Parts: sequence; C-alpha cells; structure tokens
Amino acid sequence: MSPAFTYMNLDSRSILIRSDEGTPHMTRSRIPAATTTAVLAIALTALGTGSADAADPRVAPGGNFDLSVWQLQEPVGSPGKPTTIPSSRLQGANGYQDAYFYTDTRDGAMTFWAPEKGVTTPNSKYARSELREMNRDGSAADWALSGSHRMSATLRVVSVTKNVCVGQIHLGSGGSSTKPLVELYYRAGGDIVLGTEDSPAGGQTQHPVGHVSIGKTWSYTIAVSGGNTIDLTVNGTTTHYAIPSSFKPYKQYFKAGSYNQSSSDSTTNGARVAFYGLTVSHG
Repeated sequence: MSPAFTYMNLDSRSILIRSDEGTPHMTRSRIPAATTTAVLAIALTALGTGSADAADPRVAPGGNFDLSVWQLQEPVGSPGKPTTIPSSRLQGANGYQDAYFYTDTRDGAMTFWAPEKGVTTPNSKYARSELREMNRDGSAADWALSGSHRMSATLRVVSVTKNVCVGQIHLGSGGSSTKPLVELYYRAGGDIVLGTEDSPAGGQTQHPVGHVSIGKTWSYTIAVSGGNTIDLTVNGTTTHYAIPSSFKPYKQYFKAGSYNQSSSDSTTNGARVAFYGLTVSHG
C-alpha cells in the first residue's frame, strides 16, 4: 500500500507530511526559520499526535508538558531504590532529561526508555521509566475512588520486546497492598490489553481492547466514575469495568510512561514509548 501524505499550504509556505509507520517525515519549502516550530506543531496536530503545546523538539519535556503534577521514576539507582526525579526538576524548557526520559528532537515527543536490565522497585522484577502522579504542592497524589478522575494520553510505542504498561491506576494509602487497580498494556504484536486487578491481594483479569501497529499513534483515557466503575476509552471506543468492593478502602493515583513487562540481561532490548499528549483531571 502506498504511504499517505497530507499537504498543507501555509501562506505560500508548504509542508508535506508522510503518515505511514515510523517517525513523521516533513519536507519544507520556503518556510522561514522563525515559523518552523509553529509549522511542526500544526503538523503534529494534523497527524493526531497531540496539541501544539507538545510540539517543540528543542526543549526538555517540561517545556511541552505540564509536569507540575508528576514525578519521574527511572531504571537506574541502587538495588530496590530506583532514582526518582521530583516535579520541581522536571518543569520548564530546561527541565530534567536524560537517556531514559527525553524530548525526541525529530517530533517533540516526551519519550520514555525502559531497558530489560535496570533497577526495579522492591515489589517488581521489571524496570520502568514512568511518571507518578503528584499534587501541585509536591505531595503524593492519593485520591478517593468517589468523584470523577481521568487521565488521557496520545502516544505511540516506538519499540517493545514483549509487553509494556503505558498507563495505570495504582493503589495508594488505605491498606498494605502495593498492587495496581488497572494497567493498560501494549504487546509486541500490536494488541492493547487492559488488566483489571481482581482484589488488593492480587490476581489480574485481562481484557483485549484494541489493536494498533507498532509505531502508530493512538490515544487512551482511563477514568473512574461514580466510585465503582473504570471507564476506558481507546481510540474513541469506550468499555466499562466494575471495581470490586475490596478496593473501596484504598485511595489511588495515576501513572504513565514505559513500564517494561519483560526482563533479561540486555540493556539494548526494552520498551520505548513516545507521548504527544498527557493530562489528568479530577472533579
């Protein structure tokens, strides 16, 4: 099949966008340097890769995304104690970035890299480069299931060995469990699967919710409504899952990024995930 192209004429400045698999490629003609960033923003929006606010490839992720409500956990540090980067260091155009968390200079994506060999938390055997929800005052987010809570993302999985978790609702205070409430997985073959925890003691039921080819952009929203239902939307299709009553004592928080679901001695195999949009809201 021939690749698809989108052509836009911007006040006599033209741009040709290839939208087949892989990183978007752009050919410009007569575009002044001062307008490059604006044109790139429009191109990303046309490709369904997020808002103009996430388009500048020259700045750290904090220059494109509101990271005031996130902290970062990376696959480095000491055994059982991964390095954590606070929100204050993530924010702004000159904010934190490194090999595991950075802006892709080709398209402005906030990119997470989690190799198969890396430092893990005490309760996991898998490495991660992942954001953990925080409050704006710097305290850890820890919200009750009552009310409405929503995390929305636009992303693409650039590479994955077997399986990667790209979004979670995780248990917070209220008990001794360290389990998630839900995890959203992307598998190497392109299947998107939601894992809903059976109880705080463990056990997970998996639900196929979509299919997207590797490298293609897609979107999800993970939400809680009424205190008893998980609402998942993937590329516009919404499904609903009852929350078992055993979770009611627990408060929750969101996570997003690349939580690799395979491990080995390799530092070159792993999961790389690019985000073009990421927002949370509570009501």
